[in-house]
Amino acid sequence: MNIRPLKNRIVVKPIEREEQTAGGIFLPDTAKEKPQTGEIVAVGPGEYVETTGKIVPSALEVGEKVFYGKYAGTDVTVEGNEFKILDVKDVLAKFV
Repeated sequence: MNIRPLKNRIVVKPIEREEQTAGGIFLPDTAKEKPQTGEIVAVGPGEYVETTGKIVPSALEVGEKVFYGKYAGTDVTVEGNEFKILDVKDVLAKFV
C-alpha cells in the first residue's frame, strides 16, 4: 500500500459487518450501516508540540482494531481498496 498519513492521523481498513441479522434476515446494501470498526494499516509520525519543538508519537499501532465515530474521517480508495483516514482524536476506543 502506498499511503502514509501525516501528523497525528491514521489509515484504517473498515471491517464490514455481517449481511445477515441474528434472526436470519439478509440485509440489502441500502439498509446496512457504515462500519464503525476497523484495523489500523498505517500510522503518522505523531503530533508536533510547538512549545517543546518535539513530536509526540501516537499511542496507536499498525494492526490494532479500533472503534471510531460514525461520521469521522475521510473515505479514500487506493488501488481498489477502501480506507478511512482519521485523526487520532476521532478514535473512540481500541479492542484489547
